[in-house]
Amino acid sequence: MIKKILVSQPKPSSEKSPYFDIASRFGVELVFRPFIKVEGLTPREFRQQKISILDHTAIVFTSRHAIDNFFKLAKEMRVAIPEDMKYFCVTETIALYIQKYVQYRKRKVFFGITGKIDDLLPTMVKHKAERYLVPMSDVHNDSVAKLLDSKKLNHKECVMYRTVSNDFTKEEVESFDYDMLVFFSPSGVDSLIKNFPEFRQGDIAIATFGPTTAKAVKDAGLRLDLEAPTEKYPSMTGALQHYLLMQED
Repeated sequence: MIKKILVSQPKPSSEKSPYFDIASRFGVELVFRPFIKVEGLTPREFRQQKISILDHTAIVFTSRHAIDNFFKLAKEMRVAIPEDMKYFCVTETIALYIQKYVQYRKRKVFFGITGKIDDLLPTMVKHKAERYLVPMSDVHNDSVAKLLDSKKLNHKECVMYRTVSNDFTKEEVESFDYDMLVFFSPSGVDSLIKNFPEFRQGDIAIATFGPTTAKAVKDAGLRLDLEAPTEKYPSMTGALQHYLLMQED
């Protein structure tokens, strides 16, 4: 019987989150505790990549982490971002987040709908003269570079932040008594193994979001009980609700 679920993400800021509906409907306790955290590179580490921010006329943002660390590095390196710098974001939410750092002007901020870089490509192609800089995590593949190459865009990728294990305290290790663990990245699975080298799954159910996370669980020799997204359940909360319903039968 599942009564206590560890969700490896920060607690939702909105009380309207479907997670709280799940807790209420099924009488389960949800604990939100990220297994990983993001750390920005130091100016010295960034300079080793021999990339100048000001050699570029447009920045491509794929996450809020990218925005935070881009502007943090620029400030630390005393780089004044030009007023006419353009920003291309994979979603409107990420685009609006830029307001935290610069005045939002529609003529210089562009965004996609689906959250995928593919959706942003047609807009970027319309601005073919731009020199694009793409801030990334240390954990990435070359799919973005290949996409931009396919459209013959002038671009450069750079690492501005890294994903590291968010280590558990001694007390957290001792009180680790969950019936289900929910992961959203391979790094989260790596963190579990690092913090609990003697981890034995037993009856603990494991849920994952995304194919690479599912693969990480299997590669670690663990049993995968719930995998999302699926065609029927595109969100983790939808998949989780269905899984708990099945457990009741």
